[in-house]
Amino acid sequence: MGSMEAEGTPSEVDQAEKPEPARGRKSSRRRNITIFIVVSMLNVGLLALLWTQLLTPAQNAGQNQANAADPLIGHAAPNFTLDALSLHTAPAISLASYKGRPVMLNVWSSTCVPCVDEASLLQAQWQRVKSQGIVFLGIDFQDVKSDGLSFLHKYGITYLNVLDATGSTTISYGVSATPETIFINRAGIVASRVIGQLTEQTLQSNLQLISR
Repeated sequence: MGSMEAEGTPSEVDQAEKPEPARGRKSSRRRNITIFIVVSMLNVGLLALLWTQLLTPAQNAGQNQANAADPLIGHAAPNFTLDALSLHTAPAISLASYKGRPVMLNVWSSTCVPCVDEASLLQAQWQRVKSQGIVFLGIDFQDVKSDGLSFLHKYGITYLNVLDATGSTTISYGVSATPETIFINRAGIVASRVIGQLTEQTLQSNLQLISR
């Protein structure tokens, strides 16, 4: 009898201990669910923040502030006549000849690294909008003609460009560094200015502004 009691005692202990792993598994599941909910809420919050930033980009805000203080905005774009930057003999180009058409003036130079970065964007965008009558005109600022021509050839730029060797024309627009882009509407009024490298978003939004 003594041996039977000894054998029965561990069995009773085992039965008493069996529910404990089940309670542990339930607790673990609750923790996992809680963690999943918290992580999901954080992800939703992050996505909401990113979406807000996309709708109101800081770059546009900075551009709007700069434009508000720009004395050229809302006034007639200063006319100029400069030699075409071309391998072939070509007549000088005058801004006044494009009145009635939206004009994008992009000031660049062959030694400007951001100008290299935005070159392909400008060329691709011009290919898309040239049928709409929008004029893309590059101004090579204080550069050597041969260097400017090499730049155009290297990056496949085919829209019109002029050479401002002395920089006087560009300076009359308040430009002191490259790149800088000025957007002129159909009436010949300066509508906006982007200081620094263009993005696809800023380029498209400003082209829409002057195409109205």
